[in-house]
Amino acid sequence: MKTLVAVKRVVDYNVKVRVKADNSGVDLANVKMSMNPFCEIAVEEAVRLKELGITTEIVVVSIGPAAAQEQLRTALALGADRAVLVESADELNSLAVAKLLKAVVDKEQPQLVILGKQAIDSDNNQTGQMLAALTGYGQGTFASNVEVSGGQVAVTREIDGGAQTVSLKLPAIVTTDLRLNEPRYASLPNIMKAKKKPLEVLTPDALGVSTASTHKTVNVEAPAARSAGIKVNSVAELVEKLKNQAKVL
Repeated sequence: MKTLVAVKRVVDYNVKVRVKADNSGVDLANVKMSMNPFCEIAVEEAVRLKELGITTEIVVVSIGPAAAQEQLRTALALGADRAVLVESADELNSLAVAKLLKAVVDKEQPQLVILGKQAIDSDNNQTGQMLAALTGYGQGTFASNVEVSGGQVAVTREIDGGAQTVSLKLPAIVTTDLRLNEPRYASLPNIMKAKKKPLEVLTPDALGVSTASTHKTVNVEAPAARSAGIKVNSVAELVEKLKNQAKVL
C-alpha cells in the first residue's frame, strides 16, 4: 500500500511572530522555519504503518518555496521513502493547495493520504476536507487512532461529544489530531541517508493546475496588547472592580 503524506513549511512554533511594518503580512526574515507539528504527526503515523508492514512506500509532498526541501528532507530522515515538492512562490489559499495535492494524488495513486488537520500559521483546517471533496475519497478527520485492515481504514475521530469511529473504504483521506501519536526524532544516520533519497520538483503548470486566488490579504495586525492583571484581597473587592471598573456586572 502506498501512503502519501502532505507536509507544510511554517514558522517554528517556538518563534514569536512579528508583523511587517507595512502590515502586509508576517515578517519571515531570519525566522526559524520547521515542519508543521500536525504534519509531523502525519509522517509519524505513516512510518508506524510501514513498520507494521501495512504501508510499503511513503511519499511526502510539500507545496511552497524551494526552501521547503528542508522539511521534505526531515520527513525523509524520519522514514519516508521519497519526496515531491510542488514549487511555488505564491501565497496559496487552501483550495489552491487542495487542487495541487489532488493532481499529485492522481499522479501517485496512493491508497491512503494523511495530512495534519491544520497548519499552525493559517489555522484554516480546510485542505484535507477540500482534497476529499475533489478526489471523491472518504475522509476521517481529527484522527486520534488509525487502523488499516484489508481494504478499509477505521478512524477514531475526536468530536465535541467524545470520540466517533468511522470505517472508510480505501483509498481514503485522514487528517491527524494531536493525540494520534508522539513524533520521533530523526537520528543522525537517517539524516545522512535522507540526503540521498529521491526528491522530485514539480510546478503547478506542470501539473496543469491554476493557483490564481480569488481573494487577497488586505491588512495584517498583531493582537492588541493585554493590560497587566492585578491581585485583589477579597471577593467583595473583586465584585466591586468587575462592577465599577470592568463594567461586566
